[in-house]
Amino acid sequence: MQHVYSNRRLPVRIALAQILSTPDPDHNLALIEDGTRRAAEAGAAVVVFPEGTMCCFGVPLGPVAESLDGPWADRVRSIAAAAGITVVAGMFTPADDGRVHNTLIATGGGVEASYDKIHLFDAFGFAESRTVAPGSKPVSIAVGGVSVGLATCYDLRFPGLFQELADGGAGVVLVPASWGAGPGKREQWDLLVRARALDSTAFVAACDQADPTTAGREPGSAPTGIGASLAVGPLGAVLDQLGAEPGLLVVDLALDEVEQARRAVPVLANRRF
Repeated sequence: MQHVYSNRRLPVRIALAQILSTPDPDHNLALIEDGTRRAAEAGAAVVVFPEGTMCCFGVPLGPVAESLDGPWADRVRSIAAAAGITVVAGMFTPADDGRVHNTLIATGGGVEASYDKIHLFDAFGFAESRTVAPGSKPVSIAVGGVSVGLATCYDLRFPGLFQELADGGAGVVLVPASWGAGPGKREQWDLLVRARALDSTAFVAACDQADPTTAGREPGSAPTGIGASLAVGPLGAVLDQLGAEPGLLVVDLALDEVEQARRAVPVLANRRF
């Protein structure tokens, strides 16, 4: 399934590749290759994959984790280079204390960066911090001359990070996620993505794992995904959104709308705390 939201005025095209990761990193590389090819064919400058693209949650992450110069990340680099676009995808890298980092790799199209998830999901009975060490630094990349911030899943509950990214010049924030299912979680997902766009007066594009039940899998106790990847404008309007099943969402973003929103509602300039 592919949705396209288009407007000829819009200069930056992004793609959200809503996939369903497995415990097999090699299998998941094939999903990256397919999604990247499709995004490039659609003319996207950047394609975003979910948190945990390397390996789904619910299995030991230590044996899966690899450094950013390891073979899995190198394969992502080669896929991005072959397609000529930037790829952002979730993986796991070793941490110094024996845990892992929940890392986003951003590579291709002149970009080489990584972001370690700052806010860990110690909520709703799950304790990500038992096996994952937190990052400490906000990260932005440049895509087509546009400053693009990076965040991950539970980061959505912390507006300060999004405002910090916006203060640094980000007009777009990309949010890979593996959003756990449960009562009210879909409503919270939609609300938080839209709220973070309003907090930062930036585009927010959040790419979730697909709902495993759409492929006949049991969701299990670990956070998997609910689908519903979406892109939101700087005044909180939903531009387009996927359903629960795997799919590709291609969206054009008009960065002049960020400037207009920040003039009309200067929350970044007006805030006191």
